[in-house]
Amino acid sequence: MARPREFDEAEVLRAARDQFWSTGYAGTSMDAIAAATGLGKGSLYGAFGDKHRLFMRVFDAYCADIAEGVAAELHGPDEQALERLSAHVRAMALGAASEAGRRGCLLAKGTAELAGRDPEVTARSLRTLDAVEAMLAFDIQAAQRHGDIDPGADPRQLAALLLAVLRGLEALGKAGKDEASLASIAEAALATLPRPATSQARAPRRKVSGRTAAKSTSPSRHRAL
Repeated sequence: MARPREFDEAEVLRAARDQFWSTGYAGTSMDAIAAATGLGKGSLYGAFGDKHRLFMRVFDAYCADIAEGVAAELHGPDEQALERLSAHVRAMALGAASEAGRRGCLLAKGTAELAGRDPEVTARSLRTLDAVEAMLAFDIQAAQRHGDIDPGADPRQLAALLLAVLRGLEALGKAGKDEASLASIAEAALATLPRPATSQARAPRRKVSGRTAAKSTSPSRHRAL
């Protein structure tokens, strides 16, 4: 009869995730993970398999967490769609400028290191980014239905543009760009969203870095998790 596991699996996975996040896949050994988790290598292999299987376990969970977080932030009624989208973009800029944001995103780091030679990482990364793009497009369509974005614009093209901006914000934040610069980029991206010729944006206005901008909500809970 197998002995029950004498460790908290969630805590072990968090420690392994943080080790991969800090030192990368190639720079992380099973010895380092054993030290970080407090488990012997035999226990790690028995519970999670080899290093690649363990990495995919934490990478999958991280990607799922990103997708779930974006879905929660962008879900809501049509009349608040543009406000939600604006808040999401601004929160990404704020998160990228934070101390936690300086270490970057595990999705971006894992993709940059492994996507060219690891089909599993490539597929998981693309699936996550496609899901985020689809959520952005869905929210843009909601704003179009409400009359806040030009209904003749292609929502998938706009979503792809915003996704590129959001991933760029993360990279710039990791490189050390300050909050004002990232906020300015976020506002410029939002300003490119085409508005209907017969209506004005409904979002309340505020000043950000010397510019007029729509009022945002609280920062996203999915900044550099």
